[in-house]
Amino acid sequence: MRWLAKRIYFNILGWKVVGNTKMSQSKVKKAIIIAAPHTSWHDFYIGILLRSVLHLKTNFIAKKELFVFPFGLVLKAFGGVPIDRHIKENKVQVIANLFKEKEEFRMALAPEGTRKKVDKWRTGFYYMAKAAKVPIVMITLDFENKQNRISEPFYPTDDMEADFKFMHEYYKGVKGKIPKYS
Repeated sequence: MRWLAKRIYFNILGWKVVGNTKMSQSKVKKAIIIAAPHTSWHDFYIGILLRSVLHLKTNFIAKKELFVFPFGLVLKAFGGVPIDRHIKENKVQVIANLFKEKEEFRMALAPEGTRKKVDKWRTGFYYMAKAAKVPIVMITLDFENKQNRISEPFYPTDDMEADFKFMHEYYKGVKGKIPKYS
């Protein structure tokens, strides 16, 4: 399966991986992976192919409404974890607890929380990383250059403003599938 993913990703689609390409061999067994800009459903299959190319086990969260049969079986097979957005519980703590329960858990998500253009990223991923004491790894979804750039692990500090400035700088100039939403 990995051979097929590589063929599709590199040869057919013409994508490349730059930056921290040895992430699967690193000692980072737990992390929040943020992939941006998230502008299209195409981001999903690029992410699935990338994790196979890197041989990197990852998970993602999605609203529980998406986990209906038969689509739910596919999402779970790809590492999906359903989240009930309507229950009044601290989602940050629920996710932080998932990190504590598992020996290896890398959760990928879009910091925008939507495929549309946003003025501000959501902050949940940041608080999850802090609560779980795990690093954030940044991955670009750069459709203009057909590349995924992967950062070194970044541990959030106590200066949220500076941390977000650092993360935004990493994505500066990156254009998603739908550039006007980038």
